[in-house]
Amino acid sequence: MKRIAVVLGLVLLAGSAFATPSTQIWIPSTDVQGYMKWHFGFDEYMKARGDSPYAAATGGQEPNVINNGLTVGVLPLEKIQMEVGIDQRTYGVRPIDSAPFYFNAKIGTPEDSLFAGSPAIAVGGYDFGTKKYDSAAGWGTDFNIVYGLVAKTFGKAGRFSVGYYQGSDKMLLDKNGKKDNTGILASYDRTLSEISDKLWIAIDYMGGENSYGALSYGLSWKFAPNVSVIFGEDMWNNSNYKPTYTVQVDIDL
Repeated sequence: MKRIAVVLGLVLLAGSAFATPSTQIWIPSTDVQGYMKWHFGFDEYMKARGDSPYAAATGGQEPNVINNGLTVGVLPLEKIQMEVGIDQRTYGVRPIDSAPFYFNAKIGTPEDSLFAGSPAIAVGGYDFGTKKYDSAAGWGTDFNIVYGLVAKTFGKAGRFSVGYYQGSDKMLLDKNGKKDNTGILASYDRTLSEISDKLWIAIDYMGGENSYGALSYGLSWKFAPNVSVIFGEDMWNNSNYKPTYTVQVDIDL
């Protein structure tokens, strides 16, 4: 049982939204890629050093994670949009890296598309891995998170989003190993146009003390019309996990 707990902990400690639909810093957003608009994401999540329940199994530090993703819009409509994506993820830990591919999809409507003043609405799923959870081996990659979100922009005050998610009750556990597979989603984001139209900030929250629950914040700088870089930090609700610093490069084609 101890071996299983350690392996499962290594699977979970990096959290997710790594199989990334269009996101804020950590949680999904109501944004959806336009038709045949390709999005490449290159994300790195670096764990703070220090003792943790899983550090001994990884040479004194929780493993860093590198995620390479490709997302594309697939509906030629204005009022209803859809994106699908695939990600390749490396933890640097066996056996997790033997199943490196994860899938995501999202469908949504932009603000004002249903009626004047209507919020953006999105439903989707992510981190659908290819390895079904095996209780004997103590690991899997089928987090299978599904969610719904609504968002509304209030002029220069920025955009506010709220939603709810549910994932695998075998994979999403609290620090005591109990089922903890649901929670709220909330975020705020805004372009700081009074400083520069290239500067964007966001803060988001994912409920639960599982491996996904976190308060995250960061900023983005747009280096070109189609290239931006996010710098952020994830503070996990589960005290077993050290904070994660993230750098995310986003390229649209």
